Amino acid sequence: MILVDAANVVGSRPDGWWRDRPGAARTLVERIRTAVGDHRVVAPVVVVLEGAARGGAEAGEVDGVRVVHAPGSGDDTLISVASSAPGLVTLVSADRALRRRAGEVGAEVVGPRWLTGLLDG
Repeated sequence: MILVDAANVVGSRPDGWWRDRPGAARTLVERIRTAVGDHRVVAPVVVVLEGAARGGAEAGEVDGVRVVHAPGSGDDTLISVASSAPGLVTLVSADRALRRRAGEVGAEVVGPRWLTGLLDG
């Protein structure tokens, strides 16, 4: 499973995302779904949205991509998903504290460039 810290991935590019957090989240989720459909990214993919970004994509699964709305801390939700997932989890985030926590529950961790490279083709 690929587990995406959406806030961190979106925030890795200074493209004006802060003016429209829901729009930035929607764009990221759409790009991931397209990449899954094109076989550039292997499902399952879980994208965790927090705060205002939750307005950008409905919670649920579509086309191999599950969107989870964090009820509070996005980091806590990411760790909860990682620790309860069967099999290998690859977390996409550059957040140092989150990366450490994810490693403690057995997740592999990669940075946002890894995912954006796949999305950019």
